[in-house]
Order: sequence, then structure tokens, then C-alpha cells
Amino acid sequence: MENFATNYNKSYLNGEWTEGNTGRTYDILNPYDDSVITTVNIASLDQLKKAYSVAERCQKDWAQSSIEQRREMFRKAAEFLQNNKEEIIQIISKETGGTLLKAELELNLTIDVLKETFVYMDAGEEIKEVKSSIEGKVNRIYRQPLGVISSISPFNFPMNLSMRSIAPAIALGNTVVHKADLQVGLTGGAILARAFDYAGLPKGVFQSILTDIEEIGNEMMENPVVQLIAFTGSTKVGKQIGKTAGENLKRVALELGGNNPFIVLQDADVEKAVDAAIFGKFMHQGQICMCVNRIIVHQDLYEAFTDKFIQRAAELPYGDQTDKHTVIGPLINQSQLKKVQGMIKKAKQNGAKLGLEGRRIGNILTPYIFVDVDNRDDIAQSELFSPVVSIIKAKSDEQAIELANDTQYGLTSAIFTSDLKKGEAYGLKIDAGMIHVNDQTVNDAANIPFGGNKQSGMGRFGNPWVIDEFTKMKWISVQKEYREFPF
Repeated sequence: MENFATNYNKSYLNGEWTEGNTGRTYDILNPYDDSVITTVNIASLDQLKKAYSVAERCQKDWAQSSIEQRREMFRKAAEFLQNNKEEIIQIISKETGGTLLKAELELNLTIDVLKETFVYMDAGEEIKEVKSSIEGKVNRIYRQPLGVISSISPFNFPMNLSMRSIAPAIALGNTVVHKADLQVGLTGGAILARAFDYAGLPKGVFQSILTDIEEIGNEMMENPVVQLIAFTGSTKVGKQIGKTAGENLKRVALELGGNNPFIVLQDADVEKAVDAAIFGKFMHQGQICMCVNRIIVHQDLYEAFTDKFIQRAAELPYGDQTDKHTVIGPLINQSQLKKVQGMIKKAKQNGAKLGLEGRRIGNILTPYIFVDVDNRDDIAQSELFSPVVSIIKAKSDEQAIELANDTQYGLTSAIFTSDLKKGEAYGLKIDAGMIHVNDQTVNDAANIPFGGNKQSGMGRFGNPWVIDEFTKMKWISVQKEYREFPF
């Protein structure tokens, strides 16, 4: 049995479990009761710079490794996660504040990413011949690794959101320096490092550093060896990363915030729509970029839907996230709690009407439901990242789609209707990267183009679309016959 909190609460650098040398420490807390799970020694800027030097040095050898070698390492990494499933689920739950259901889902998604990567691992060696208009010329298009990748992941689904960048990057011949949010340093970094360590991944191919922005600043974006920054997090931070990357002509893969609409059309089944909306809103306390943020309901169904939704939300069990009966667990930290409470207070001061007023109980916030909300109100235009939701009335199905699009974000959305053809047609009118008909907004898979439009991000994860993100194309022409030139 692995003891991650005791044995692996360290950075994993150049194949070694390494204590940070800043002299500063960080306590990883259980968000439910603020108890200390483990204490981390924060790694230094110098340690990060050395990690990049190691990654650069190791990358060319790794790019020459065989596909069979890579597949076997990925198989063993997945095996490690599966063999330690019960302990990992407990750590995910305790560290992220997520329920046991959420923790198991996250682990399964992470394993799925590893398994799906088997499918396209050989794309890094892809060679394509393209016809030439010049007599005797052969055009060959090669796909090659980018080199060294920076990976930065958030606190909410740290294991899955880390792996979806790490796995394809490594599989396609790159090396990765990864930084998890320190709040979830075990789930987002150490456990993944241990899985690759178990699998026998060569030193320096994957490195996980436990550090903070106070120490490292913009080094993960500005280090000269970095070719791409893969980041999942807020739009505000994503914009800064994009700006810094642009100034240094580096690529980015950004999955950012969302203001995801759940649309109930005039012909929808209200009971089924409520079931889906409850899950899509309150999964992980609403701390998912894909969570339902606004519910837009046709006026003919508005009252029936709202009444049933409020009744269901009021009955959701809350408490210790490691209790199998819990649905609503704690928010990630005190700062996030205060931020959400401030948004609620401001909305109430601005005249927003509450259909259900929640409570703060320790570090838990029970559901808050604002009703009769104007789509331009601050509470409707903000990403809430909490068990808070706005319900908006639409005069028609067409207006519901217009309201859905009236946001700076475009990550995911859901449409409920009895007419599947109409639902899909309306889905094409929504400016978002992902649309789900008769389902909720929180969907993910390793073989779909996951990503958002507008200010919800750039690039796509998932097989095979992620291949373009983590490789570069090279054109080599071979003139087999002498070519006559005009001068």
C-alpha cells in the first residue's frame, strides 16, 4: 500500500523525490475541516530552472524511444493507478473537497486518458506524402515533437486535467515540467509522478515541481527551452499566460473559464431536465469549469421547472465529502468561500431575487438559487464556481439561444427538448466548443475535441485533435529529377 502523503509529498525532479530548498513550507489541508493532510517544502526557482535544463537534455533521447517502449510505460502507469484505486480515491476526496463519487470519476477519467493515448502514440512518427506540381519532386510532411512542455493545472479536477496534457505530450516525444496547484499537490502532481516512476519512465521525461508563483514568477512561461504552455484555470490568468507566451512566440493550449447555459426549450420533459440540471450544477459544489452556471427556461415551463429544481436542491445532503452519502462538500478554501459570499451579497444588494437561500456551515455552502434573473445582471455574467445558480426566463426558444450566447465565454452548454433534430440544430447556433442535447454540461471523454470558444480557451484536447497541439509539422521536399530554373 502506497502512502502518498508521507512518502511522496515532494517534487519529482530528474527521477528523484526531492525536497524543495526555499526554506518555506506549505500545509495541504482538507477543505472540510482544515486539518493538515501533509506539509510540503516549496521548491525554488533554481530547482525549476534545473528541471528545464534536464528536460531539454533528455528530450531528444526520449523522442528516439520506440512506440512499444512508450506503450508499455503507459500501460504500467495505468496499472499503478488502478492497483492503488482505493487510496487514490480517498486522497482526491480529502485534498480537493470532492465527494467519493467525484473522486472515482476523476480517477477513471485519468486512466481513460492514458489508455486512449495508446491509440495515437505513433502519430509522432507520422509521414505523409503530398503531390507536387513540380516534375520529379516528392513532398514529405513529417510530424515531430515540439520539445519541452510546461504544464500547469488547477485545484478542482487536478489529476484528470493534469494528465490530459501530460500524457499526450510525453506520448508524442516531448518532455514535461509540470506544476500542480499546491492545494492539491498530491493529486495533481505527486501521484502522477509516482505512477510514471513505477512505470519506469526515463529520468527527466516527466518532472513534477511543488512550488508557488511567489517563488517562480513567470519562469514556466518565459524559460527559453519551453515550446508550449498547457494551462487549465481562470480566464484572467489564461490571458496573462497568453500575453507572455505571445511576447516570447511560444504556443499555448488554454482551457479557461465558462458561463455555461442549461437551456430548457418549450417542449422539454421538465422532470428529466431537472434531474440533469441538479447534477450538472452541483457536481463538486459547482467547482468545475463545465458546471451549469445559468439555467435558461422557456416561459411556459419556467414555473414548473423552477419549483422542482428548488425543491431538489434544498434536499441535497451536505457534509464531510468522504461520507458516501454526501453530495455537497466544502469549497476549496476560505478565500473562495469569501469570494462567493461577496458575489451573493452584491447580487442581493442589486435586487436579485432568491428562490432558495443557502447557508454557510463551516466550509460548506449549501445551494443558492437566484430566480427571475436578467441575463445582463452581474450574477448571470460571472463564472460562479460554487453551488450558486441563476434561473432566467426566455420568451421563446429562439430567445433562449440568444441569451445563451450573450456571454464572453463559450465552453460548454446543454439543451433539453423532445425534438432531437431541433436540439442539434439549435446546438449549432450556440457559440461554444461543446453542446449536449438532453444531457447536462459536465461531460468529458478522451476521444472528443475538448475545448472552448471565445474567452473559454484556445486549442483542443482529446484524440486525435490534441496531436496538433503537441507536435510540429515539417515539410521536406526531395527533387529526384534535375529541375530547370528560369535564370
